[in-house]
Amino acid sequence: MRTVKLLSGLSLMTLVSACNDAGSISYTDEQKQSVTVTTPDQVSYQPLNPARGDASPQAGVLWGDITKDVPSGMLLKFAEGFSSPPHIHNITYRAIVIDGEIHNDDPDAANMWMGPGTFWTQPAGEVHITSARPGVGGTGFLEIMEGPYLVHPGDKAFDNGERPLNLVSSNMI
Repeated sequence: MRTVKLLSGLSLMTLVSACNDAGSISYTDEQKQSVTVTTPDQVSYQPLNPARGDASPQAGVLWGDITKDVPSGMLLKFAEGFSSPPHIHNITYRAIVIDGEIHNDDPDAANMWMGPGTFWTQPAGEVHITSARPGVGGTGFLEIMEGPYLVHPGDKAFDNGERPLNLVSSNMI
């Protein structure tokens, strides 16, 4: 039986609306029995990159295990003004901004601050940076379909054929 953690106190409806293409969710009786409600203060956070310590975003794994080859979901807290060095990931992920403002793009791109409810994808092998707006910070929900979730230097970039997407209303035509 899979346990799903739901958060109250964060913009859960924003998260659900952004994740659910159909616009409504229905659960089987078995699924309803496996739901666990978790409040934000019950989420256990650890540095996403332990080698960077306090300079790392804080990760709160909600399900799965980001160190293994399983689907996983986590909350990421970015400190005010945080900016990562250029890097890549070994896997593709998708993410939604829960609160604050986050920038995720090519290292040479102008900052495009994404607010709550905005969505982005990051293809495996694509060099990017992730930042939180100075004075604001940010929290995002990140989901991977396979793992482990690894970070590598930008010089290890590769093209897997996917392209990144930043879905922000001010950036759509």
